[in-house]
Amino acid sequence: MTEHLKMDNVQPRMLDETGQGAIHKPMTRPEGPLKVSGTARYAAEWSAPDLAEGVMVRAAITKGKCKIDEASVRDMPGFLGIYTDRMVRNSAQGTMGTNPVQPEGEVHYLGQPIAVAVAETFEQARDIAQSLKVTYTAEDGAKTVMDDASEFEDDDDPVDIGDLDKAMSDAAFSIDSTYTTKPHNSAAMEPHAAVADWDGDKVTLRGSLQMLGFNRNELADSLGIDAKNVRILSPYVGGGFGSKLGISPECVAAAVAAKKLGRPVRVVLHRNNVFEMITLRTETKQRVRLACDADGKLTGIGHENWQTNLPGESMAEPVDVATHFLYGGENRRYGQHIARLNRSASGAVRAPGEAVGQLALENAMDELAEAAGIDPVEFRIRNVPEKSPESGLPFSSNALAQCLSEGAEMFGWSERKGTKERLEGEWYVGMGVGSAARSNVLMESRANVTLNPDGTALVQTDMTDIGTGTYAILGQIAAEMLGIDPSKVTVELGDTELPEASGSGGSWGAASAGSSVFLGAKGIRKKLAERLGCSPEELRLQDGVATGANNRRPLAELMDGPITEEGHIEPGSTSNDFEQSGFGAHFAEVAVNKVTGEVRVRRMLAAMSAGRILNAQTARSQVWGGQIWGIGGALTEEIQHDPRTGHIVNNDLAEYHVPVNLDVPDLEVHFVEERDDQANPMQIKGIGELGLSGAGAAVTNAIYNACGVRVYDYPATPDKIFPYLD
Repeated sequence: MTEHLKMDNVQPRMLDETGQGAIHKPMTRPEGPLKVSGTARYAAEWSAPDLAEGVMVRAAITKGKCKIDEASVRDMPGFLGIYTDRMVRNSAQGTMGTNPVQPEGEVHYLGQPIAVAVAETFEQARDIAQSLKVTYTAEDGAKTVMDDASEFEDDDDPVDIGDLDKAMSDAAFSIDSTYTTKPHNSAAMEPHAAVADWDGDKVTLRGSLQMLGFNRNELADSLGIDAKNVRILSPYVGGGFGSKLGISPECVAAAVAAKKLGRPVRVVLHRNNVFEMITLRTETKQRVRLACDADGKLTGIGHENWQTNLPGESMAEPVDVATHFLYGGENRRYGQHIARLNRSASGAVRAPGEAVGQLALENAMDELAEAAGIDPVEFRIRNVPEKSPESGLPFSSNALAQCLSEGAEMFGWSERKGTKERLEGEWYVGMGVGSAARSNVLMESRANVTLNPDGTALVQTDMTDIGTGTYAILGQIAAEMLGIDPSKVTVELGDTELPEASGSGGSWGAASAGSSVFLGAKGIRKKLAERLGCSPEELRLQDGVATGANNRRPLAELMDGPITEEGHIEPGSTSNDFEQSGFGAHFAEVAVNKVTGEVRVRRMLAAMSAGRILNAQTARSQVWGGQIWGIGGALTEEIQHDPRTGHIVNNDLAEYHVPVNLDVPDLEVHFVEERDDQANPMQIKGIGELGLSGAGAAVTNAIYNACGVRVYDYPATPDKIFPYLD
């Protein structure tokens, strides 16, 4: 049976009434011991009898054509084959559901995968790939630098509301600033890897992937087979951050080679390969214009952006996504401009849009607050709109003002000094703030929930756990609804033969997959209520005992065998009738060395409103990750391309600088109590990407408060600060 809900109407707050105590409280991850003991197998750790090893061959030119001479390596030790069929240019964009570009001998960027070399051992395959003779025909016209506005593709339908130019000219205070951000890499701990094995016309792929329902279709389309003949297994994923949303080159290469050879093939990407063949976050140039009246009320907002991608890629970073609804102001203008370059493809990286868009917006809000002589926290609170400024839709919930005020009090914002007023030895010290917003999305999802007479339960769905705590929260939801301890719930994930869920991405996983588990358990509750002789509303399940209609019985007495129900959630009219978003506020205190321009983040606090918090421990960990990424985006992270070839020159974790332990200070997280009734039947919202949105801006706003230097070109490395220190 299926318990189905299309989210057209507000649902009762059942999780406020269940009383088992399995949710809301912190709970460690049940798979944690497996991970720390090395017994949780990741994609590259799977083996198979007669397993062959593959290594990707990559293009050595920026643009042109290539011809591969297989005979040049055929006599090398361990040689099994060179395969060029169906090679994909780069990983698929998130939720694409179809094959990525398969250029068939054309080269569109330096480092593009053009073949896979397969041998008996990894070392042999590596040597063959490096020795393979490839003849190139370079073509003119390669573009590697975003510097010519005439080459940009403009919006087909730009947004222009009211008269921004007039608002700027009439404003009591206004700012017109341009900010630039460098490309970013997801840099997930686990490199991309795949093991492919065929059984007749059917292929089984063990891969490091985030969205298996989409990935199955993408792999099938890339191979030219029916999706029913594809099975993908991804029970554990060592981080994704968007880089594993779509099927990637190693998956297609492993499947092609395994089919040709008639034996399983493993392909694991080197860290350099990951940086070059997997989508990264685009660089941006952003022009932000803000206008306000004498009371500090915004009258105009303009947010235009310029970015880059490969030809033929549909992904465009939604840089202005939060600007549309975060603050009021009746005159508004947006524009997006994309340059097509011969460089690694741009795609979704954690908080696509907000991560870089809110750097610019929140820096600009600080600039305007200073011009108007208004405290930056108060200025933001004054401009929180009552309804969505452009659509006129009501917010499903909006606790931004509460996040700002509660966060400011907890952080000690009242002790903040004026610019350059706090000097401790040779360190200027300052505080900064940045608002956070992340649009909330509900995706269609299914899950099977089974309750056994012995009081144990099983949850099954193809949802993935990319380190966010999916195993924990899905088990907690089932335990809460069924009135049992979470330790009695087994969660099976990451297999396309299980019911199809939303996948991990877009901060919609917990709400979507979680709602399907909630509904499956709700279906079981209905059957138990019927057997107990009470209505579902009367039923209470707690510690393995059912109570209702003046009757109290152990679960085992109501069951003659397992009860299985499928939960099926679909987005409905509440997604269209309300502006839905999580909100928050980031606070940072930094010290800036007055001699060197070095920046040290001393402490950070995030006040987050994301609906019901299912597990305070995993939610807090997600926000910590966002705060740390905010430090990286503000201070250290930047992909650097060689302008001559488009090649990524810092393509490893030695040269692409992510924050390390000594860069990360004390981090505090405060959850604002909230229920979002329009979001889903559990009243929850995503938090993983909300924790990053606006975090970096709090750091750079603190830099200005500390030393009086505004950084417009990210990251804020010392060379962009010390030349301007007095």
